[in-house]
This record gives sequence, C-alpha cells and structure tokens, in this order.
Amino acid sequence: MNRTKWIFLCLSLLVIGSLILTAVFVRDLRQAEGGNIGVITLTGPITESAGGGFQPESITPAKVRKLLQLAEDDTRISAVVLRVNSPGGSVGASQEIGRLISSFPRPVVVSMADIATSGGLYISVFADHIVAQEGTVTGSIGVILSHMYLGELYENLGITSEILTAGKYKGIFFERLTSEGREILQGFLDDLHSQFINAVAEGRKVDAEMVKEVATGEVFTGAQAQILGLVDSLGGLDTAIEEAAELAGVAYPEPVDIILPPVPWWEKLGGLPSAILDRLTLVPLGKDSLILQQQLEQHLIPRW
Repeated sequence: MNRTKWIFLCLSLLVIGSLILTAVFVRDLRQAEGGNIGVITLTGPITESAGGGFQPESITPAKVRKLLQLAEDDTRISAVVLRVNSPGGSVGASQEIGRLISSFPRPVVVSMADIATSGGLYISVFADHIVAQEGTVTGSIGVILSHMYLGELYENLGITSEILTAGKYKGIFFERLTSEGREILQGFLDDLHSQFINAVAEGRKVDAEMVKEVATGEVFTGAQAQILGLVDSLGGLDTAIEEAAELAGVAYPEPVDIILPPVPWWEKLGGLPSAILDRLTLVPLGKDSLILQQQLEQHLIPRW
C-alpha cells in the first residue's frame, strides 16, 4: 500500500471517528437538555361520572386526576399538554378539574381542538398557556339550567304524582315556575355566572370587569379569543408542545401520550342492562322518547 492510500485511509478513519464522537456528544446533550412532554387528550362533555356500558366518551374529575397522577409520577415528564375538545358540562365537575390542573406541579399548556366552550374554556384557563386554532370554537361564558314541568305528561301517561316537601321552595323544580321561583333560580344562575367570570379573571390574570364584557354566553373563534385575551397564541398541538417545552426549559422535547389502561370488556357490559332498561321505559312515547331522555338528563343540572 503506497503512501497516498495510507493518507486517504487515515483521513477516512479520522472523519468517521469525528462523526461518531459528534453523534455521541449530541445524544448526551439531548439527554441532558431534553425531556418528555406528556400529552393528555380530554374529549367529550364534562360530567361528574362516566356513563356505563358503551356510552360516549366524557371528561370526569376521576379521569383527569388519574391522568395527571400518571404524569406526575413519571419523573421524565417535564410538562403536560392538555388537548381539550369539549362543549362544557357540569359546573361542579368543571370546578374540580380546574383545581386539579391549577395544582399540578409542572407547567401545563392547553391545546384547544375543534371546540372548547363554556366548561371546556373554564378548565383551560387554569393552564399556564392556552393555544387555539384560528377556527377553534371557544367562549360561551355563561350558565344554563333546564326546567321542565312534567305534570301534564304524567297525566297523559296515566301516572298520578304527589309531591311532599319540607321547606317553602323545596319543590320548586317540580312545579310550574312562578315569578317568585324564576327570581330565585335567576339569582342562583347569576351567582354561578359570577363564579365563572372570577375564575376566568384569575386564570387569565385579567380584570374581572373586562371578562364581564365578553361573558355574554356568545361564542368566539380562536382568532377572536386571542384578541379578547382568552387565549395566548394560535396554532395546533405542535405549537402547544413547543410552548410547554419552553416553559419547562426543555431544548429537545419528546412528546409522549399519557393514557389510562383500557377498560375490560366485561366492565363495559356492566352498565348495559340499565341503559337498555332506560330505553325500554321510554318506548310508549315512540319517536319522541330520545328527545325526552336527553331533556331529562339535563333537567335540574346547571351547566357551563
């Protein structure tokens, strides 16, 4: 082997060695400065408890608590992104979830998907940063309560109903709504509305009077919400992950989905008999049964 070949071989080995050392250095640097960003997907209405059987997916305090606990127990997780896609729901459940998010010990960023209205917005304001798409539907800062008088329906079905109460207004939800009863319920809703406004003001770190101006129940696009100060920036899930990494001081974020173990099929079947029974009881009402069932599920429950 002549001298030229020796020189060429040495240079080749030197280049290869340099590449290997560079790769090792970059890997170690990533390990030192990198970190996992936990991604938690929250989809569906906000309810106190999940429906049994094969009910649609929902967001419950128990579910959020378990998911956040998984993230907290994993020391590799530097921050969490909550992918919120919800039209809202139960007031109490929304408040409990909000407390869980605000007490999480690491940075939390919300990535709004198609919709994050009412309770979906409520739980989002407790994050450190909110990202929404330009066309995300959000806002709807308000409260709604459905009141139905079922006396005539019972009569048509041949059902006699007698209501005994102790307390002047205990039966307010089961009687025709009077002007006095309406005033009482309106005060009840106004107080819940104020709680919503104050929570948004606290979470977004803005004046409550400013929130009142947009707390009319109307919805906004993500772009409008940014102008109003309800969200921080526009973008998708990747933007939220980058923001979470920045808040956590992570140079090379590695997103990882945080999910609960699948529910065994036999547990899903547990709520099936009651769901079938509920439908059978409404059969005499014919095609209107589904509408009535939906109204009954919302009756007496204030919702965000």
